[in-house]
Amino acid sequence: MRLTLKKSGPAACAAAVLALIPCAFAQTSGGPFPAWTPGTLDIHHISTGRGNTTFFVLPDGSTLLVDAGAITGGGPRHAPPRPDASRSAGEWIVRYIRHMTGAAELDHAMLTHFHSDHMGQITGSSPQSKSGAYKLSGITEVGEHLRIRKLLDRGWPDYGYPAQLDTTDMANYRAFLKWQSERNGMRVERFVPGRNDQIVLARDPKKYQGFEIRNLAANGEVWTGVGTDTRQHFPPLETVPKSDWPSENMCSAGFRLSYGKFDYYTGGDIPGIPNEGFPEWHDVETPVAKAAGPVEAAVLDHHGYIDSMNAFLVGALRPRAWIFFVWDSAHPTHRVFNRLRSTRLYPGPRDIFANNMHPANKTVISGLEKITGERGHVVLRVAPGGASFRVFLLDDAAETYRVTAIHGPYDCR
Repeated sequence: MRLTLKKSGPAACAAAVLALIPCAFAQTSGGPFPAWTPGTLDIHHISTGRGNTTFFVLPDGSTLLVDAGAITGGGPRHAPPRPDASRSAGEWIVRYIRHMTGAAELDHAMLTHFHSDHMGQITGSSPQSKSGAYKLSGITEVGEHLRIRKLLDRGWPDYGYPAQLDTTDMANYRAFLKWQSERNGMRVERFVPGRNDQIVLARDPKKYQGFEIRNLAANGEVWTGVGTDTRQHFPPLETVPKSDWPSENMCSAGFRLSYGKFDYYTGGDIPGIPNEGFPEWHDVETPVAKAAGPVEAAVLDHHGYIDSMNAFLVGALRPRAWIFFVWDSAHPTHRVFNRLRSTRLYPGPRDIFANNMHPANKTVISGLEKITGERGHVVLRVAPGGASFRVFLLDDAAETYRVTAIHGPYDCR
């Protein structure tokens, strides 16, 4: 059984016992993933093969879910679902979280942007919620089974920037928000760049004052690095032709998490290389990278697709560990992979972890077969206080979550 996050009872006793076990014994490849203990920061990059999903257990036991991707998939370009197709991505996500924490609710959830590989895809076969108010896929399916106390996204409450979002997925998502906020007490807020008080430690914040989640960007508004000040990277819409308006990916929300010396970056699907003939301000990565600065670990923007991970961002973030979610044979593209490995962009070693590498991509891209990890749930475990971290790879072929490899410890700068 997994350790829950309750403060008393048998689970607390289990945590106390585990804390006395020597680290080398608890962290053995081939065995079960060791349970979270107070002061530790866990970042689970959950492998479903259907999009991005990251689950955080913060140092005081507070929880955060960033995205809940659930594309329908299919075809030779798409990676297979993990563990398999017997359940939906949303179901696998819920079962993973319950296994790791025993939790019945999430303190925070956040959507980086409104694409199906980050929020869920609604089809004619999507099941109906128990209430009948919305259908289940991705974030709506997670919220059906795990109560979400607070949810943040880039568009609430009107979802009108840069234009009204009126897709089937969005209509269903808004119905979910309405029912959950009115009937289940969920708070919904717009993700506001520059702030550090929207995603916080909800249980014992005074004990871990070296922890912060700083909102970096959303809708082209980017933190300056000073206080809560921001600047608007996108020009006023009325000054540019509609064909140049920012895309959904460009509007992605992202943040920097800091815990002691440990820093972590996630930026949704922001691009950094404008399509030919488009304006330079379509590069969102450069201003965001200036705000983020160096980190220990980072998620690849836009899965490492052709328009992402520009040279400035790679050199500015310069992490020890890169992590990316794969559901397509173009994740990553060749030039992106070369930039990730380039010691001209930044010196020193770095490890690259994918959670569901597509076999076709390894055939096309030389060296991709030698990345540090190509399959499984990628879990960052940051030591209490944030001085070092390890990377665990967990088996995603079944729900044993067996540790298949351990990398580190890596010292934080």
